[in-house]
Amino acid sequence: MSTKNLFSEEAKQKIKDLATDIDFAMFATGLKDNPLHMVPMSTKKVDDSGQIWFLSNKNSQHNKNIIQNSAMHLIYSDPSKMKFLNVFGQAKVSTDIDIIKELYKSSDDAWFEGVNDPNITAIAVIPAEVFYWDPKNNTLVTLLKMGMGALTGDEPDLMNQGKLNV
Repeated sequence: MSTKNLFSEEAKQKIKDLATDIDFAMFATGLKDNPLHMVPMSTKKVDDSGQIWFLSNKNSQHNKNIIQNSAMHLIYSDPSKMKFLNVFGQAKVSTDIDIIKELYKSSDDAWFEGVNDPNITAIAVIPAEVFYWDPKNNTLVTLLKMGMGALTGDEPDLMNQGKLNV
């Protein structure tokens, strides 16, 4: 595994690429509690500053947790593509209708009664500590190298990993 830490614009782009490609993350709040409160959330946008945006119900437990303590953790995982993103940061809840309109898609009708639903909020995640793992090659080449490594006993160099400093 090769370590390649990324900084600033390159780090923001890597967050955007992985978060939008994987899409769903486990969104953990209430980090001081056991067990953590975790829910799957769909990424709506990663903006130019590296903030990750979601839509949520204002009455949800994770919104309540964010209001009490903004620390949160996102875990993105796509084992089929061997792509992973681990984001620790702070979250903020917004009721800004312009932001909500920008993020809202027709698929969100399953959760809300349209873009003007009074219970809809946007959540911005501001990354503080971010780590990534992704393959150096496409899935087929990675699988072939894994197979060769199993046959030869050699450890193949399959993944890039590193810290993303936004």
